[in-house]
Amino acid sequence: MSPQSTPFRNRTHAGKLLAAALSAYAGRPDVIVLALPRGGVPVGFTVAKALGVPLDVLLVRKLGLPGHEEFAMGAIASGGIRVLNREAVEGFAVTPDVIDAVCARELAEIDRRERRYRGARAPLNLHGRTALIVDDGLATGSTMRAAAKAARLLGAQRVVAAVPVGAPDSCDALAPEVDQLVCLSQPPMFRAVSTWYREFGQTSDEEVQDLLALAWREPAHTDHPNTHTLGDNHESSLGSRPATR
Repeated sequence: MSPQSTPFRNRTHAGKLLAAALSAYAGRPDVIVLALPRGGVPVGFTVAKALGVPLDVLLVRKLGLPGHEEFAMGAIASGGIRVLNREAVEGFAVTPDVIDAVCARELAEIDRRERRYRGARAPLNLHGRTALIVDDGLATGSTMRAAAKAARLLGAQRVVAAVPVGAPDSCDALAPEVDQLVCLSQPPMFRAVSTWYREFGQTSDEEVQDLLALAWREPAHTDHPNTHTLGDNHESSLGSRPATR
């Protein structure tokens, strides 16, 4: 796929388009955007700013298959909440001891990021709130499933998974586990999240910290998202309607 045919210039552009699809949540006092670090934070920052709602982060880590770490056998969220891909675990005969070791390593990284990103801020309390969980894309869906489960355990009344692009089968599997799924594009030949962005550099810890500091310093204000204020005619050419459930 050539860069010119990708629907998103970068994560900020994707966030603007996603905010337009989530405009029904603009300005609501019960709504909070929970971005999944690191790549989901630039997207979530843009969505939260456009909707005029608070931003926070929900820490989730992929559980990489030993020896093939790029392949997710599940995910783990803050508090040790696990979601396992049973087909991968059984297909590769991954033992409970190995799973526990991978979980322990990733949970240590979650704790490190929690301290670095959130510092002394109070733990997340989502009681009675609508959580818009935002990431830059949905590949296997493991991290989003873990995040949705964590949000419910933290008291969220309604959980919305929102991504610019996702694999169709992963979207289908995720949809029953959330109250609403908003995915702007579900290409049949998905391959990887990165192929749907012209610019997809790695998001650094420093960028995450800077965006969170900016979001927490400035009061939320609503820039009602629509195709006019978002600019490019290209933004209305995606074709795919948001998938809702």
